Amino acid sequence: MKSVGETLIPFLGTRRRSLLALAALAGLFPMAAAGQDTEAGPAPENIPNAELDDASLAAQSDLQTVEDTMALTAERIAEIRAEIEALDSDAAQLALELTAASQRIDLASDDVRVIEERLEELFASEREIGIRLDGHDRSISNLLASLQRITAQPPPAIIVDPSDALASARAAMLLGSVLPQMQARADRVTEDLNAIAQVKRSAQEEAGRLRANLATLNEERLRIATVIEARKQGLEWLSDDLLREEAEARALSDRATSLEQLIAGLQTRIDAVTAADEATAAANVGSDVPTLDAETLRVAFSDTSRTEPAVPLAAAKGHLTPPLAGALVAGYGAADGFGGTSKGQLIAAQPGQTVLAPADGWVSYAGLFLNYGQIVILNAGQDYTVVLAGLESVDVERGQFVQMGTGIGTMGTETPPAEIRPDFDGPALYFELRQGETPINPQGWWVAQPQEQQESGTN
Repeated sequence: MKSVGETLIPFLGTRRRSLLALAALAGLFPMAAAGQDTEAGPAPENIPNAELDDASLAAQSDLQTVEDTMALTAERIAEIRAEIEALDSDAAQLALELTAASQRIDLASDDVRVIEERLEELFASEREIGIRLDGHDRSISNLLASLQRITAQPPPAIIVDPSDALASARAAMLLGSVLPQMQARADRVTEDLNAIAQVKRSAQEEAGRLRANLATLNEERLRIATVIEARKQGLEWLSDDLLREEAEARALSDRATSLEQLIAGLQTRIDAVTAADEATAAANVGSDVPTLDAETLRVAFSDTSRTEPAVPLAAAKGHLTPPLAGALVAGYGAADGFGGTSKGQLIAAQPGQTVLAPADGWVSYAGLFLNYGQIVILNAGQDYTVVLAGLESVDVERGQFVQMGTGIGTMGTETPPAEIRPDFDGPALYFELRQGETPINPQGWWVAQPQEQQESGTN
């Protein structure tokens, strides 16, 4: 195998050859092992491609859990609303019951007043009877005492005295008139006593009715107060529950929306990565590389954890990052001043300007070579090679994988060698793209061309 110098010297040392030999360097160094960064962020674009499927499954599981919880919350909200509607529908019935209870309270109050008046009358009657009994107490007591004496020791000589017939007659007449009166008085006393007993019984019955009516009144008042308080508390509790459940439902809905958006974003990335992987697989076996849309390419290149090309280089045509922003000094196929044509592009640069990796790839070579300054050769995969020459310093190492758009070095102040552009004075970057050993015109591979390059064309 030839040395690096032996390979580079014939190419760079003659007017008739381009950088063909530099492509051979790509096979001298092993490719970096493929791998994925496992660190993931909360947003879909921050999740490594290798973790997209797991992240999508986890998000779908979370969404299913949220939807199940939302279903239970919706059922609970429906139950609470039904209970509130039931309480509201009972409002008319409760109003009727309250009105009826109020009427019963009014009737009970009227009964209480009537009973109280009746009791006053009964007590007045009892007092009158007591007064009458008090007036007859002495006479009744005397009569009863006389009758007792007569019954115990009847004086026949006094009652019937032959020597005093008139006195005997008067005594007989007195006894005859006193006894009926005593009997009448005894009957009236008995009637009064019975009346008093009746008054007391009536008073007791009326008092019982009064106590019953008062108890009913208190029960009605308690029941009304209980119904009102229970309805008030029930509505408050249900309203609080409803507010909590509705707040939870809104939070769950927001969570579900976020998960749906996350799943949609993940699915978009999964589809893009799948399309990119299919394109890579096709390119690896030499099949036609399918065309990838801009969104698929954007998603593929957004994976900052990638350690291998996001897509085949052919699929990224028109979307590569220009290595340098500057005027096109010499385009592909332009005369080199020595009878040959340029196999790449020469772009004017400013001292200290950063050179970017125009594509994903592994560094096959990085370092000084003769008077061409620092050069970097990238293996872009599928037999594509990228060569950049004329740098003052490089920031990458051989075997390192670099992502498109990352800095690989800086420009200096040196003018490129005459073999590349004999009539140009100032720093410039030489860029060449190859497929196998065949140079390819880089024009049209960039995502955006500087205006100066568009005007210069490919003379």
